Amino acid sequence: MKPLRITYVGGPTMLLDFDGTRILTDPTFDPGGGDYPSGPATLHKLAPPAIQLKDLPPIDYVLLSHDHHFDNLDHAGRQSLSSAKFVLTTAEGAQRLGGNSFGMIPWQSRDLPISGNRILRVIATPARHGPAGLERGAVVGFVLQFGESADQSVYISGDTVWYEGAAEVAQRFPARTVILHIGAARVPEVGPFHLTMTSEEAVEAAKAFPEAVIVPTHFEGWAHFSEGKNDILRAFRDTGMERRLFWPRAGEAIEVPQKARAAS
Repeated sequence: MKPLRITYVGGPTMLLDFDGTRILTDPTFDPGGGDYPSGPATLHKLAPPAIQLKDLPPIDYVLLSHDHHFDNLDHAGRQSLSSAKFVLTTAEGAQRLGGNSFGMIPWQSRDLPISGNRILRVIATPARHGPAGLERGAVVGFVLQFGESADQSVYISGDTVWYEGAAEVAQRFPARTVILHIGAARVPEVGPFHLTMTSEEAVEAAKAFPEAVIVPTHFEGWAHFSEGKNDILRAFRDTGMERRLFWPRAGEAIEVPQKARAAS
């Protein structure tokens, strides 16, 4: 299996290429500057995608952590779903989306055919989009497994804080590539608390996956993020783990290192 290649599109959206199998995460392709009313809040998109939807190569599968927040699935992103073989998302989301969407609950798995008569196993993982007791609708993360090797396992957190459900993922699956939605999203109309991982929580996640390369995502491009790249860098630098971070470059397909670099 060739190394995983990531093309960062913006926000939570990445194109993952596993030896020719292309997987799109949380599609967002609207231009920057838009406002998105959502219940009592209005989300503001600040930046355009690094790649336009029309310029993407053919997509095999979409991993959609949840469909009901525009920063994870905007208008143009929704248009992209029909071009995939399957869209894997929450059970609630699949009911709303219909079509080629397949709903999953935490720890449920689905085997997907990929090139060379091989199988990609996708496991839905727990996610909690904010503090305990706050109903924000169902969200899932994903573990991707290619064969039996941990080197070929990838964890994508989805929109979640770091809590016991996410920690259990690390106990079950020693992934070597961990894609974390960080940014400490805060929406005043909902409350003062963070709805996605803080930089400090991302450090805790990195400790739970000690062999993993950590790929930050979903920390920029929208106005509701309270922490950015500098905050993430500072938190990892303060704990001697900055070298474990891998930053994809917008619009470029970059190979992810197969081993986390040790601190210098």
